[in-house]
Amino acid sequence: MKLQNQAWIAFSTNRYQKNDTAITRTLEKLSGGDKLTRAANNASGLSISETLRGQIRGLARAQQNMQDGISVLESTDAGLQHVSSVLQRIRELAVQTSTDTITDEDRAAAQKELDQLLSSIDDTSEKMEFNTQNILGDVRPLYIHVGANAGQTLRIDTVNVSTASLGIEIAKLSTRDEAEDLIAKVDNALSTISNHLANTGSDYEALSHHKENVSNMELSLQKTESLIRDPDMAFEMMEFVKQGIRQKGDELLIKHTNQNVSDVLKLFG
Repeated sequence: MKLQNQAWIAFSTNRYQKNDTAITRTLEKLSGGDKLTRAANNASGLSISETLRGQIRGLARAQQNMQDGISVLESTDAGLQHVSSVLQRIRELAVQTSTDTITDEDRAAAQKELDQLLSSIDDTSEKMEFNTQNILGDVRPLYIHVGANAGQTLRIDTVNVSTASLGIEIAKLSTRDEAEDLIAKVDNALSTISNHLANTGSDYEALSHHKENVSNMELSLQKTESLIRDPDMAFEMMEFVKQGIRQKGDELLIKHTNQNVSDVLKLFG
């Protein structure tokens, strides 16, 4: 007399264990919001996802680099605008003293203001900094890393707006001729500042547009990476419910089979 179907019990037990493992993995996806919780889930997908993550983080850092570069250019622009304003006042003083209708006292007063204005330009040149680096007192390249990979850089240049570099370090208003000469020097200095402003504006536009492009690239890669890693919550919930029902059925089957065996054995008791 056969009291127990061992093959059927083994089948049910095995399926119960598989369901239990499947439920565990589904819960991992639902709780972590990531369907690639382990390499075994999708080895090639995980490899692609990790590569995308590296690119995404690199692009995010590049945007911060570009924002720093933009901040440098904004500071440069503000300094140049200040120097331009000071030069305009110096030119005004030079025009004022280039006539013989003013007195020596007037020239002395104008010279005193001129000296203060020149000192203001040099002070701006020496003290205008970004992250402790001087940006208006030395000409040198600044390379901004603008991408996620090696070699992806844009170059901007610092400028020198000291009175020596502008050709107005020695400026006098003691005579009409000196004032006339200063007018020409200031016009050249203003032309230099205008060129610096134009270059700064051009670099600013280039960095801003590149930053926008990189932002769009990052968003695109995030969407792609999301398709690989993010679980379909509705599908996973359906799988979880289905697995739970199947597991409960196996539990009942095993329990029912064991109960039948127990009942039959009682007959012999």
